[in-house]
Amino acid sequence: PRGRLGASPTAPDSLNVNKIIQSKQLQNPDARFTFEDQVIFPLLQEYARGNAGMSSGDFPRFGRCFWEMPQLLPGWIFQQTTVQTTRVFGGMEHAILWENGQGQLYEYVLEQKANGYSSGVWKAGCQVWGQKGVLVSQMGSLPVSLYTGEAFDNNTSAIVPKDPAHLPAIWAFCQSPEFNAAVRQIDRALKVTNATLVKVPFDLARWQQVAEEAGPLPEPYSADPTQWLFNGRPAGAEAPLQVAVARLLGYRWPQQEEDGLDRLADADGIVCLPAVARELPAEERLRALLAQAYGAEWDAALQGRLLAAVGASELGAWLRDDFFKQHCALFHNRPFIWHVWDGRKDGFAALLNYHRLDAARLDKLIYTYLGGWIEAQRAAVERGEAGADGRLVAALALQKQLEAIKLGEPPYDIYVRWKPLQGQALGWNPDLNDGVRLNIRPFVLAGLLRAKFTINWNKDRGTNPDGSERLNDRHYTLAEKQQARGGS
Repeated sequence: PRGRLGASPTAPDSLNVNKIIQSKQLQNPDARFTFEDQVIFPLLQEYARGNAGMSSGDFPRFGRCFWEMPQLLPGWIFQQTTVQTTRVFGGMEHAILWENGQGQLYEYVLEQKANGYSSGVWKAGCQVWGQKGVLVSQMGSLPVSLYTGEAFDNNTSAIVPKDPAHLPAIWAFCQSPEFNAAVRQIDRALKVTNATLVKVPFDLARWQQVAEEAGPLPEPYSADPTQWLFNGRPAGAEAPLQVAVARLLGYRWPQQEEDGLDRLADADGIVCLPAVARELPAEERLRALLAQAYGAEWDAALQGRLLAAVGASELGAWLRDDFFKQHCALFHNRPFIWHVWDGRKDGFAALLNYHRLDAARLDKLIYTYLGGWIEAQRAAVERGEAGADGRLVAALALQKQLEAIKLGEPPYDIYVRWKPLQGQALGWNPDLNDGVRLNIRPFVLAGLLRAKFTINWNKDRGTNPDGSERLNDRHYTLAEKQQARGGS
């Protein structure tokens, strides 16, 4: 019927269709069919290249959130990833074990090749590392952020200009709704390819004018503590109380600037909530750090506003009841400050800097801090102080559980699926390269952390190069580990 094929002026609205000139469709990128005529401009690919990102094939093994280590450990590099919405700087949470492309990841690739699978995706995008561009998240509405030259993953594409002078114009275009609309005219797939992203018309002169009106591109910065660009200052941060606690425990962000707060950081990375071992309670120490961080601005009203922003009214109560739950939520369920407690609100509790919690500091927690608390409760029991006997029982139970973690027998052992049995830790001897997910398991299973959070040791997606499953929920005894090491 004519009404369905042509643009008849008498056809009802329900039958109106676009009139498409077939010959013009051949001028579209890759001769793709679209329902709209396009204004003829050079394609973006005349000015920039769309580059695919890398995939390790086993992110739980080779990837981390950067805060899972005190700083980038040897062999690790930053890796930029997707953003949920367009922002100037974002997707800067991850690190990848690269080792100059010649370490464990490369060996893993060789194992795959020996078993019949070969791909160069593990090093994709490395040709543009160190350059500047626009990083496009390849799904949904194609949100973008500025690309700052790091490695980037395969859920993103780096659009890197051939002439760096064109970056402001390309950024202005890509962050506008017109970019997504133009791409979706030619590709409506769930995930758009990196090649498609630059096969859209690009009016350079127009977008240069837009960029000029917007002003120069900003210097790299983020107020978000989950981004490696964050400067470490509580004042001005998106989560100031979280930042202040991390600073009190001695954590340093990669781009942290000198601000005088380090002198207030705890020396051993253990801050007890009650006053123990001649140290002030955590609440007082945190308040002193906040006062230093905010200077003349600090007063009771500012403290009230900071607490109201996290749904609390008292600093001590927030530390005791809400800090750890909010910390886990903010830092992607990979907490680097651990809140250990004995299950009583009036009992023993301590904040631990996971990065510093080696065997010696676990001993200090068990016997110096918790031991001091236990002796204080015994003295209180002798004085007949109400509630002291309950606090003593809870503290002794906590000490026993911590000693079990120190010993490392199942279920309080650490298991790392990519390490051979002889390479598994004996007792509490965590390798920070292995990440929070695996190293926190003994504390979670012992029920010693203040709040539950989303973490598991289920089978990871994919298979090992030999086809075996990626199993995490395993336990080995000390005897089995020692026998694998050649011990008796």
